[in-house]
Amino acid sequence: MIRFIYNLFWPLGILIFLPGYCAKMIRRGGYREKFGQRVGIYDDEVRNRLSNQCPTWLHAVSVGEVNIALKLANALRALEPDLHCVLTTTTTTGFALARKTAPPWTEVMYTPLDYWPIMRRAFSVIRPARIVLVEAEVWPNLAAAAHARRIPLALVNARLSPRSERRYRRFRFFVAPTFRLLDLVCVPERRDIERWAALGVPRNRMHVTGSIKFDPDVQAQSHTVAASAKLDEGGSDAFSPDSLVLFGGSTHRGEEEILVRVFLRLREQFPSLRLFIAPRHVERLQEIRAQLGAMPLRVTLASEALTCGTADADCMLLDTTGELQLWYGIATVVFIGKSLTAHGGQNPVEPILAGKPVVFGPHMENFATLAKTLVSNNAAMQVNDIDSLERTVGELLRDSESRQRLVKNAHAALNEHKGGTARTAKLVHELGPRH
Repeated sequence: MIRFIYNLFWPLGILIFLPGYCAKMIRRGGYREKFGQRVGIYDDEVRNRLSNQCPTWLHAVSVGEVNIALKLANALRALEPDLHCVLTTTTTTGFALARKTAPPWTEVMYTPLDYWPIMRRAFSVIRPARIVLVEAEVWPNLAAAAHARRIPLALVNARLSPRSERRYRRFRFFVAPTFRLLDLVCVPERRDIERWAALGVPRNRMHVTGSIKFDPDVQAQSHTVAASAKLDEGGSDAFSPDSLVLFGGSTHRGEEEILVRVFLRLREQFPSLRLFIAPRHVERLQEIRAQLGAMPLRVTLASEALTCGTADADCMLLDTTGELQLWYGIATVVFIGKSLTAHGGQNPVEPILAGKPVVFGPHMENFATLAKTLVSNNAAMQVNDIDSLERTVGELLRDSESRQRLVKNAHAALNEHKGGTARTAKLVHELGPRH
């Protein structure tokens, strides 16, 4: 009955949310490519490639979840050499990253909208052997279709943000029947079991695996030098090995201006200091350039520095998607975005894995447990405002031993998640069909 009501009101919901959804797609660009896949329309090429496969269907929303899905897919491939995957993603940025980085045995597609006739067409083309959802992406029609076809359904890296948990608890009557259809739930920490159980997930289907996102990845660490190597090849000494670099990762509106003000003050003490800003949403670049243009510093884009060797830049803006971790190699100190002027915070693990000390603001709600662990173990620095940010970054720039100590402590704090990818892959591998 609940799913009947959901499907009954689904077209109305689309009409209400469609204008904002379309505006966001247009703003981010690339929405025309493969748009039909969102409504279950697939070209003959895709149908032919999938016709002889029974792939594992991995569903990831955007860039962060795509990276998790790809790590898990590679771990599964080690257990199942003949594995084929379909990786579906919702956003254009996630799709672009997946297309760029997915291995040849993975078909990258857009996620079909969760309306029963659309989902039915998607299942008829993909014909998955099992479905793996990343984080909290559990849709009623997708889950019901999998259950009806006896296709195992897993939720991995099952992390609930405070906002998502509050929303799910408010509508528990509607969401619990869907969550009960999950055959396997892999949670990052033991305390997550109680939270998911309160939403209807049977306890005997939950396993504590650690976080795939926080699992140290040696391969990712080795790639962090790639961007700085490319800069050297491009003839740019704007971010030479001798430079000190304040790096703003995944910044949100208002944080760019704060970082510039801190940078301009600190440069009086550290003449070689440079600033690198990687905005969370690349479509804001024009807005950011206009804002920074009124300030006394020379700004360039990362793509321009790579191709033209812009040697006199004070500040560089990352204008590509999905390459943030590659660029952390040039940083001296990393500020984590969405933690000072916005709420939620971004993932602090990527710069830590790159061997960089991290600083974040008071708003790390989406990573609250991790942030608390890092701060309490002297593995990261938390600041409250622009003045404490300037003071903390200045101290770290001045003291290389403090930077190294933070990184060492951070790696130790992440040890509980080490092997999380392999543990999750083993459980997914053992997930058999429903009887």
